[in-house]
Amino acid sequence: MSELGPNPLAAGENNIAVDEARRAITRVLRPVTGDTTVPLREAVGRVLAADVVSPIDVPAHDNSAMDGFAFDSAQLRPDGPTVLRRVATVYAGAPFDGKVAAGECVRIMTGAVMPAGLDTVVPLELCRADGDAVSIAPGTVKPGENRRKRGEDLARGKPALSAGRVLRPADLGLVASLGFETVTVRRRLRVALFSTGDEVVAPGQPLPPGCIFDSNRFALAAAVQRLGMEVVDLGLVRDDRAALQSVLDQAVAQADVVLTSGGVSAGDADFTRDVLARMGEVAFWKVAMRPGRPFAFGPLSGPDDRSSWLFGLPGNPVAALVTFYVFARDALLQLAGAAPEPVPMLQARSVAAIRKRPGRTEFQRGIVSRAADGLWDVRLTGSQGAGVLRSMSEANALVVLGHDQGSVPAGGPVDVWLFDGLV
Repeated sequence: MSELGPNPLAAGENNIAVDEARRAITRVLRPVTGDTTVPLREAVGRVLAADVVSPIDVPAHDNSAMDGFAFDSAQLRPDGPTVLRRVATVYAGAPFDGKVAAGECVRIMTGAVMPAGLDTVVPLELCRADGDAVSIAPGTVKPGENRRKRGEDLARGKPALSAGRVLRPADLGLVASLGFETVTVRRRLRVALFSTGDEVVAPGQPLPPGCIFDSNRFALAAAVQRLGMEVVDLGLVRDDRAALQSVLDQAVAQADVVLTSGGVSAGDADFTRDVLARMGEVAFWKVAMRPGRPFAFGPLSGPDDRSSWLFGLPGNPVAALVTFYVFARDALLQLAGAAPEPVPMLQARSVAAIRKRPGRTEFQRGIVSRAADGLWDVRLTGSQGAGVLRSMSEANALVVLGHDQGSVPAGGPVDVWLFDGLV
């Protein structure tokens, strides 16, 4: 049986819905193995390999949430001002070991350890201090207010962060606050990529008539790097059986994933499918989406029993990027061991009517902005052709029009993926 299971998607004749294709990919992928320990300064964007368990209570002591006066709430009077005598000043990092008797209080700074027997802090601005006498009006503060309790943020022995988390700046601060200077992360996923086609020319070279400069390799490499993964750039590959076989062998030998652009549509040379068929169980799909209908996915086997996953993207520049975001992005994170985290979906009003027929998912380039009434508006960037890369550069979002959705009137609601969540 194929790794893809009984696979009605493999025929390439089916008009596969986007969600169906995404589920098929997710179903067969397993995270790569291997981890390493790195300093916190090098850990941002890496995938956590094991739970970070707190060795301490956070905070380690009951402490004051603000500057003020700490006292025992049993002293509060409901029928008149509470008058206390200040006996000491307590600073953060210098615990007070003395005894505070009934009718007494201490001046306390934010973060300072609460002295024994005291449970409440009144802020400076909400009381009146006259020398060592502190007066608190009735109803100013409730018992226990403005006190942070020991372990209320994180209890000793409890997970602070769970394995699979993609580490962000605040996460590294949290790990450091627990006393750790290193963290164990998954090894970086290695992604080999190349562009195909006799008409494609590397930037910096002379451009023959009828040819185009290769943009896909640079856009896709940047998209992979933004995910914190390692790129193996294998350059351009001519439309030649032996050349394709050679570069695929190199890719499988070096990487966990092979990412290609071009060579997967129905009109491409037959040898592409022949080579991939010999190396694995790649399915050529026709996905019900625009842009990016042709797509190939499946396992490849190479020399020395190495294996990789192939993601064959369309050759048109916008289609290649959109297909990467729709199918490859989440799959690469899954392979890297990251916990599932869907891209945030925002709803906005379409400034103009959008034509769309049901039966396919469309991803149109848009610019989201705040309207005068405070709501989000989105307008398309103009021509939505699969080769108009400038429109992708101008956009800050993808307008996602669902499989069963029809045309959208001006002012109608649409879903958008903000590029800040994707790229």
